[in-house]
Amino acid sequence: MRIVVLTSSRADYGIYLPLFKKLQLDDFFELKIIAFGTHLSRFHGYTIQNIESDGFEVSEKLETLILGDSETAISNAIGNTITRFASLWEKLKSQVDLVLALGDRYEMFAAVAAAVPFNIKIGHLHGGETTLGAIDNKFRHAITLMSSIHFAATESYCEKIKKLTGQDEGIFNVGALSLDNLNDLQLLTLEAFKEQFNIDLSVPTILCTFHPETVSVEKNEIYTQVLVHTFKELSKEYQIIITMPNADTMGSMIRKYFLKLSKEIPQVKCVENLGSLGYFSCMKHCSFLLGNTSSGIIEAASLGKYVINIGDRQKGRARSQNVLDVPVEKTKILNAALKVESKFYKGENIYRLENSGDKILFYLKQMM
Repeated sequence: MRIVVLTSSRADYGIYLPLFKKLQLDDFFELKIIAFGTHLSRFHGYTIQNIESDGFEVSEKLETLILGDSETAISNAIGNTITRFASLWEKLKSQVDLVLALGDRYEMFAAVAAAVPFNIKIGHLHGGETTLGAIDNKFRHAITLMSSIHFAATESYCEKIKKLTGQDEGIFNVGALSLDNLNDLQLLTLEAFKEQFNIDLSVPTILCTFHPETVSVEKNEIYTQVLVHTFKELSKEYQIIITMPNADTMGSMIRKYFLKLSKEIPQVKCVENLGSLGYFSCMKHCSFLLGNTSSGIIEAASLGKYVINIGDRQKGRARSQNVLDVPVEKTKILNAALKVESKFYKGENIYRLENSGDKILFYLKQMM
């Protein structure tokens, strides 16, 4: 079975990783990887190197980003991505049985939209979810409607996909694929993490990722300023590791604030890309997570971590009992930090199903 997988960022690659390994080892499948978006951006860490260093061959590399992160630049990037993929799909249309697309990014939407006129079959991972604070919500549902097979992360998301598509067939609850990483990866010890990243996680540490809210764009600078003041207070007791925001509207503005803060306060450390192994290792050893990333919602519970989820970016997404939803207000964030400090979450992760990757391979084989 000829499978083409679309990956546009470090975030979706980290989720795909266990599936890539299984596809590569199973002779039933012929795997082709198409890398685009921030993977080929030096500004965002040129993360295509992560794919290749993990032993995977990248079949196609498409530079699709436009300089800048204004609304106009994002819109132009969508158009550029569609144009670049139109030529690629014309070449590949007879060489692929299924294209796998993950998530909700505008780049992923554009790549899938370009495939529709060629009647290329699309399989979608993480459909049916809701994130009301990001324009990604629209792109996710659009990708769902353009897809014919769906690998959802919970049963409730399966039901949402059925309502969106008006179909009952080809919709499967496989759990969150990224959680297979916790079985497959040997997470770094404190000593190994320090050797690789020059960061000591033996001290109390907060892991933070804050992406722009792309629905309420005008609030992003105010939110970032609040976070900077909050980090200054938290840095009196914690080391704060910030992974950089993705290529969304006003992402570069947030970067500038965080990088400036890291120069002023040694306890604040900005990291472009920890990779899957580094990120999960940092999550394992940190005190708690703070920010608005989906990894806090989906993955942190399986490592026993509480999450202070701020703002509206993840609003509407189902969450386990480890997530505290807090507005972007300094006092409320600090109060939430007092509630979760040094606590280990022992409850369930609603996204956890064993061997999600194996389930996906099983359903793919049924298609042939």
